[in-house]
Amino acid sequence: MAFTRQVANTPSAYGWVSIGFHWVVALGVIGLYPLGLYIDSLSYYDPAYRVVPDWHKGIGILLAATLMARLLWRVMQTHPSHIQTHTRFERLATKVVHSALYILLLIVFTSGYMISTADGRAISVFGWFEVPALPAIIDNQEDVAGDIHFYVATTLIVLAGLHAAAALKHHLIDKDTTLTRMLGVKETS
Repeated sequence: MAFTRQVANTPSAYGWVSIGFHWVVALGVIGLYPLGLYIDSLSYYDPAYRVVPDWHKGIGILLAATLMARLLWRVMQTHPSHIQTHTRFERLATKVVHSALYILLLIVFTSGYMISTADGRAISVFGWFEVPALPAIIDNQEDVAGDIHFYVATTLIVLAGLHAAAALKHHLIDKDTTLTRMLGVKETS
């Protein structure tokens, strides 16, 4: 096995930009979910309550920007062809799951923004810049958006876990290149 070296996607492999976007978003989601659960466990008087939510918001904004760049890159790129051994069902499941992951990510980011700006304050991203607040659009916006944020984030993490399990199934049982293509590894003879 050798690592691929191309930046852009080809008909047979993902390029480093697509691979990088995939893993940055995946690791961001995996990190933000337990961080959000930790925030919910804090009391108002806990010293971490003054800092950790700001980390969560800042990372969330940067991850949302990364997702937007990823979606733009995806539209501009060739998509590697399906692996020939995948069944029609597997190809359909792949499209449905990938679409669902993107939709859930967009809902999580939007609801997180709505929670954070419900009081009219901008979101400071590590003091580097601020994302302005829009006026609240519904009554009890923080609570409603908070419920949506939690349930959609939980659905997202479960679906991401199933996505990872499917990749491992393809690698360990089917012995195909589904996982190695997203790791930047190319089969050599």
